[in-house]
Amino acid sequence: MSNLDAAHLVAKRLAAAGFRALFAGGAVRDLAMGEEPHDVDVATDAVPDEVMALFEKTVPVGAQFGVVLVLPDGLTPVEVATFRTDGGYSDHRRPDTITYASDREDALRRDLTINGLFQDPLTGQIIDYVGGLDDIERGVIRAIGDPEARFGEDRLRLLRAVRFAARYHFRIDGATYAALRRHASSLVTVSGERVRDELTRMLTEGDAATAIELLDACGLLAVVLPEVKALQGVAQPLEYHPEGDVWEHTLLLLQMLEKPTLTLAWGALLHDIGKPPTQEFAPDRIRFNNHPAVGAAMSERLLRRLKFPGDALERIEALVRDHLKFTEVRRMRQSTLLRFLRGPNFDEYLALHRIDCLASHGKLDLWHFCRDKLAAIPPEVLKPPPLLSGHDLIAEGYAPGPLFKEILASVEDAQLEGLIASREQAMAFVREGFPPGGAAT
Repeated sequence: MSNLDAAHLVAKRLAAAGFRALFAGGAVRDLAMGEEPHDVDVATDAVPDEVMALFEKTVPVGAQFGVVLVLPDGLTPVEVATFRTDGGYSDHRRPDTITYASDREDALRRDLTINGLFQDPLTGQIIDYVGGLDDIERGVIRAIGDPEARFGEDRLRLLRAVRFAARYHFRIDGATYAALRRHASSLVTVSGERVRDELTRMLTEGDAATAIELLDACGLLAVVLPEVKALQGVAQPLEYHPEGDVWEHTLLLLQMLEKPTLTLAWGALLHDIGKPPTQEFAPDRIRFNNHPAVGAAMSERLLRRLKFPGDALERIEALVRDHLKFTEVRRMRQSTLLRFLRGPNFDEYLALHRIDCLASHGKLDLWHFCRDKLAAIPPEVLKPPPLLSGHDLIAEGYAPGPLFKEILASVEDAQLEGLIASREQAMAFVREGFPPGGAAT
């Protein structure tokens, strides 16, 4: 069952029990804009105990805020929230207190007019207390009520306003924009995880370049991503980068992202952040010696600040560190090239290299070289079964230890180079290069 179907089922059951039940928030915005809704939420005048009494499977995920997760078919979750007004926000994230209220009062507590809409699922009628439909029609992002109050309640709303403006190519209302700028510095108090998630949505939902430019215009970029702000005005050699400085190059590159993964999107944003601290005006041209390694270290610190999980952090850092490896592919030994081509998530490396080139000199010869190699090399050649294992070395009289890794890597190199192809040849290779009890030759 889809989430939309499950939400219809929940709403109908609430209505049959005599309660008011409406679709709320982002799903209604999507429906009003002709988009497929995701994560359809239901708002109701039933309180949490009444909601839980109606359904067999529920989870009180935020009952203190009037929120219950309902699983009408036992599998598909639907968030059901009681109409409410909020008290103060002393932590600038969650209300200190709530009071159950009417649907109109509930709409007035929300962040942006386009997110303050309701829909009656039984009739299809959209209920608009905040002017959200007019703002959708006019292409405007506007805070509900006083923008100073809305952003003061939850400072993450600063990023949400920018995200929706970029996603829909809407302009930001004047009073809302002014409040964004006034509250920009307050973003330092928002947790890294929440900032990370909003920025990731900006980078992956569409038009990441516009999102980054808007963040900068509102004064938010310098607060959440000062390393990216530092790209502005960093000149590059025109023979390789006729498009302009590192900032302009990065924006061009972001414009070329098409439904990117989280890791590719962040890799694209951060791939050149090592350039500002490594810029050197050499006699021949501007240089950025070792900027991939410097950028990888900077990326790690940035991603840790935003509380990225380890696997995503490692993938993004690797993209930044290795994005210039393509310049070496024609000179690589066969074993080095095969290891590069078969690396994890190599499709992201290819994608990043392609847009990196298109956003600068435009030459795709190395991209074609790697793609053609991948297409031509059979899987058993790209990653052949190991000829030896640690058990084989022990049986041959080698003592287990750190040397095993070096031996097995050397054997695989020889195998990838086509120098050996059997277990017997591999063992002879080991005996010659790593004689038991003696020094390697």
